[in-house]
Amino acid sequence: MNFSKISFAFCIFLIITPTLDAQTKKIKRPKNRVGITSVDSFVQESFDLYDKVYKYDGYAASGKSLDDDDIDVLEEALGEMSSLSESAPDIINDLDGAGVLKQGKATLQMNKAKKALKYSITTAKELLLGQRERETEDEEETKESNDKPEDKTNSDSGNTNDAIKETPSNVSDGLEVYSKYDFVPGDKLLFFDDFSNDFIGDLPSKWNTNGSGNIVKFNKVEGNWFELKAGYRLYAIPDLSQLPEDYTIEFDLLTSGLGRQTSSGARLHVILSDTNTFSNGKSHYGSVSLPLGQYAPFNIDTYNFFNGKAGMINSGLTADIRDEVKNQPHIAISVTKKRYRLWINEVKYVDIPRFIEELNVLNYLKFHVYGLTDGEERVFIKNIKVAEGGVDLRRKLMSEGKISTNGILFDSGSANIQPQSLGIIRQISQVLMQDDSIKLNIVGHTDSDGSDDSNLKLSKDRAEAVKTALVNIYNISTDRLTTEGKGETEPVADNGTADGKAQNRRVEFVKI
Repeated sequence: MNFSKISFAFCIFLIITPTLDAQTKKIKRPKNRVGITSVDSFVQESFDLYDKVYKYDGYAASGKSLDDDDIDVLEEALGEMSSLSESAPDIINDLDGAGVLKQGKATLQMNKAKKALKYSITTAKELLLGQRERETEDEEETKESNDKPEDKTNSDSGNTNDAIKETPSNVSDGLEVYSKYDFVPGDKLLFFDDFSNDFIGDLPSKWNTNGSGNIVKFNKVEGNWFELKAGYRLYAIPDLSQLPEDYTIEFDLLTSGLGRQTSSGARLHVILSDTNTFSNGKSHYGSVSLPLGQYAPFNIDTYNFFNGKAGMINSGLTADIRDEVKNQPHIAISVTKKRYRLWINEVKYVDIPRFIEELNVLNYLKFHVYGLTDGEERVFIKNIKVAEGGVDLRRKLMSEGKISTNGILFDSGSANIQPQSLGIIRQISQVLMQDDSIKLNIVGHTDSDGSDDSNLKLSKDRAEAVKTALVNIYNISTDRLTTEGKGETEPVADNGTADGKAQNRRVEFVKI
């Protein structure tokens, strides 16, 4: 064994790999292959190494010391993991040209494999350094607690225990998975609600319903959330009308209490309608429903209804989104005239070119939840954003030399880019790759929450984060990009409203 190479790889991982909590539940190896050679090889090799390291991690749990042969095996595995980790970005590129469902399956398996690889690297280091402390919690008990972990919510009924995960563990481990994400939000804000101006226990002020629903706040999940009550013909309708021909809809989804007992008919319906009454629609509507059941994979159902009769679309799209709906996914919808597309996190699951059979008749958005057990299984939404589309940011940047977007989202009070924002950054990278003479100044802006100094620093940090994404993910040369922060000094809307704040939190790209 070449000990100097192993030592070098070990030092590299010691620097770049964050600390992981002790592993208590074994990550399950995917049963089926994807059919993309590089992906299948990556998954298999990652789990082969994972099984090897997990065995030695068990020794730490039982108090058994490693002998010289064990140490040799771990050191060799660490070297193999170094090479395997470096191959991951190329595997991402291999998803190009694959079908939507195959891309989705590949992404899920790669995320799981990367999680296993990350655990293996960290655990191997800790075992070799004698620093590994592994909890001995029973795996079945761990599985049950992962299905229904406890958290406390505040609502009009006081504190209740809910199964809300503090930090989703199988959400994308890094932005690179989103590097092919092609959703771009509309550029003109029509409606936004993060419920920050609503009181806990109240129905949100900009919504109507024929049932009930209220704002809740969680101890371990950020922000205010609107609970959608499940029931027959119960609808929640935002104060929004006259949707244009081209627009986008986005929202974050949170669920509680879902498990193997959840009904196969449990669904969240997102409906585009010709009326704001409490029905699917009068003469025209289109509905896409996301399955919430957990004991088996269920289809994403799509259905349209125009001119008083069933339309051409009535289909069930095969999709296993059980993990996604339990891990606070971001839902994005794009309507471009007759075309309807829907993404869950970075994966596009629906793309129907003629879903909207008649233009300019679907003017209202509705949410409807059905099939949940009252008081046990719950659904919440947040950050609902509807924006008019129609402007290609690439062409606008090329022709006008400047664009401004509030579609690049960051964690609250942070410069951490939310992965679903990568569609816009990808478009910017395409402009830069098309013309290598272009240089850009990236300017960050914030709303007025917080002090002037903190907002100035935050805006600078966010501009720098966008630059880093362009450099690290899309290989744009750093000397073509400069950054600047303006803080809250140049608002474009009223900071006294949620809509206005959303417009003021923006990033500008200016040709220099």
